[in-house]
Amino acid sequence: MATASEFAWSKDFTIGLIGMGDMGKMYARRLTNAGWRVMACDREEKYEELAKEFADNTNIQILRNGHLVSRASNYIIYSVEAAAIGRVVEQFGPSTRLGAIVGGQTSCKDPEIKAFEAYLPSDVDIVSCHSLHGPNVDPRGQPLVLIKHRASDESFAKVESVLSCLNSTHVYLTAKEHDRITADTQAVTHAAFLSMGKAWHANRQFPWEEGSRYVGGIENVKINLMLRIYAQKWHVYAGLAILNPEAHKQIGQFARSTTELFYLMLEGKEEELRERVYKAKEKVFGAEGSPKWAGRPLLKEELLDRFSLNKPTGDETNQKVKALPNNHLSLLAMVDCWSALGIVPYDHMICSTPLFRLWLGVTEHLFRTPGLLDECLRVGIEDKSFRRDDLQFTIAAAGWAECVSLRQFDTWRERFAVTQRFFEPRKKDQRRG
Repeated sequence: MATASEFAWSKDFTIGLIGMGDMGKMYARRLTNAGWRVMACDREEKYEELAKEFADNTNIQILRNGHLVSRASNYIIYSVEAAAIGRVVEQFGPSTRLGAIVGGQTSCKDPEIKAFEAYLPSDVDIVSCHSLHGPNVDPRGQPLVLIKHRASDESFAKVESVLSCLNSTHVYLTAKEHDRITADTQAVTHAAFLSMGKAWHANRQFPWEEGSRYVGGIENVKINLMLRIYAQKWHVYAGLAILNPEAHKQIGQFARSTTELFYLMLEGKEEELRERVYKAKEKVFGAEGSPKWAGRPLLKEELLDRFSLNKPTGDETNQKVKALPNNHLSLLAMVDCWSALGIVPYDHMICSTPLFRLWLGVTEHLFRTPGLLDECLRVGIEDKSFRRDDLQFTIAAAGWAECVSLRQFDTWRERFAVTQRFFEPRKKDQRRG
């Protein structure tokens, strides 16, 4: 791990953190552990609480507000919600130290860069970043996007030096490239899991308690990642979807793909469904004989079984429960959406999140395992076991898409919170187990 002592200029260099949520605290701890001097703040009412939390850390000073952080820091990182970035930068940006470097940690760069350009003094350099993982994920080897928007080579090198303590893989993009790639890799992925949660909630189901309905590797990953999404704060996903112009068309297309494929299943149009899905497979994953996937799958099948939340009882302890066949509408719709938008997911692996890599892994598993895709199509036409689930999933996907198109943060928050509350008691049971 690179430490501050390796850089001669570090003794006179202070890092400012405005926003001490989960990611802000993660950055604060990583930076101070590497020997960097940090000044940080959150909302003023949190001052006492933060000061107490970091009282034993001699490398960090908690201040009351962003004005005090901005005027004293050489490199300032705004780690606030994407929806709030404009207001916060407008408030504290004019206090920025002469010649400082400023960046942001939001998941959507369009409003962040606009705020910096509007409210920061012209002598300030702008270098933004985005760690493509959550606060509880080890940053080593994970993608860290760096955006040299308005900065000298010297300022950019200093930012790289400071953030090298994360041991992440640096990826260099423009703000627009960042938003397009995060829309391609994250927005639709999140929409899929948000819709799964809403569907199970609507049907009052805890899928890991549904016996043979949700058993097996693919189901294990779907359930776990849905719970992971709903364990986070609502604004993490709302900002990325609603404020990212690139995300609107992806989420809208996912809803259309879901609806149209579900209609084909309902209407029994087997040949049309098969033709559409196989056409999408070829466009996204390549033709037979020249696939775009690697020689080895992203996820091994035996690894998928490790995600199981089911607690076997009685005879199930000693024998594997036979899974009920599923049409996997969410996975079919994802590939159909990628196909319609011309997205090849492998092109963005360098900027992928752990969640996206798992989702792509199970999607690839479905499409490359001999016979599995044909079985899904057969079930979609002939088997009505999952019709209620698919109906609610389709409704949920359309609901999230409407939230995004109307830029409805309040509606998004309420939709998210009510489903989060539904799963919370059972998530606690699973953690205790």
